[in-house]
Amino acid sequence: MQSVRLLRADQVGSLLRPPALLEARAAQQAGRLSEADLSRLEDDAILTALKAQAATRQQIYVDGEFRRTGFMTGFPDSVEGFVPDAYVPMAWKGGTGAEGASPNTQLVIGQKLRSRKRIAKNEAGFLKKHAPGPFKVTLPSPVNFAVIFWRKGISDRVYSSPEDFLIDAAGFLADEAQALAREGTPYIQLDGPLYTHWADASLRAKYGNLGFDMDRFLDDAIAAENMILDAARPAVTGVHFCRGNSMGRWLAEGGYEPIAEKLFNELRCDRLLLEYDSARAGDFVPLRHVPKGKIVVLGLITTKHGDLESRDEIMRQIDNAAQYVPLEQLALSPQCGFASSGRGNPLTEEQQWRKLELVAAVAEKVWNAS
Repeated sequence: MQSVRLLRADQVGSLLRPPALLEARAAQQAGRLSEADLSRLEDDAILTALKAQAATRQQIYVDGEFRRTGFMTGFPDSVEGFVPDAYVPMAWKGGTGAEGASPNTQLVIGQKLRSRKRIAKNEAGFLKKHAPGPFKVTLPSPVNFAVIFWRKGISDRVYSSPEDFLIDAAGFLADEAQALAREGTPYIQLDGPLYTHWADASLRAKYGNLGFDMDRFLDDAIAAENMILDAARPAVTGVHFCRGNSMGRWLAEGGYEPIAEKLFNELRCDRLLLEYDSARAGDFVPLRHVPKGKIVVLGLITTKHGDLESRDEIMRQIDNAAQYVPLEQLALSPQCGFASSGRGNPLTEEQQWRKLELVAAVAEKVWNAS
């Protein structure tokens, strides 16, 4: 586990789905393809993606989240408690305006949670059997659901507050993390894009107007996250922060300073995967709050478009970050997944592999890591 904890070339999780796989999932959802046939197509696509990851010298392997329609969907697909309701559009920024809704956004918390099946057992089992090296499994943070899926007048009939739901959801995710670790998953990552909303004044005000006590909620969120991170031992653990990632769009803006000292120190993870691909993420100064021994994975390569970054510029940015946290506590990755919403960001598969190849090449140069 020590070598995984210190790996220098990381990746966040989702990869662009091949068009044939997107078509197959749509056919299955429409009743034209069986679950078994879809699963076989997913297997084939994941095996192809693993070969491409090996060819681009990746140090950690993922299944691209090919068995999910979006990065969060494994959880509502595996528990009872989410019910359909009218869609409330999210305030995405960027894009063309024609992207449409993300998966599962027509759901709300409407019943007490009850487990129906394991969340990521099949994903981890397939990777354990087929990955050419150490692999990662991602789980969504319970914070995402407590904020996005909470609907006053519906959710509060079954949970007295978002905080009560948060702790309940964390229990299910902790059980899954514990099972994955016991079954040999070496690296478990929690995806918590909503943490950056605490650093965006407009979003803090929005949630305050919806009745969230933001300071109390952040404390409860950290406690819930730590329940999962502690359950995941002895696996290496990471928490990923971004500002929204759906078809090239984003939700939040603002640097890490308002949240850095609290989150970087209180989250009991081994690795912090931090978006740093644009001015929206601010500067590296908040990294001074990172405690000794915790690895910061700099998300310097964007997944929001296909233009390839300059290797020399990425190395200069790593040098700048090393002014605030030692180089031996740094690593590199893309800023987010390539297809967090399932439908993918506006770049090609070839551009995706060139970006991952760049991550590996820079890591090899900077840290002599291969």
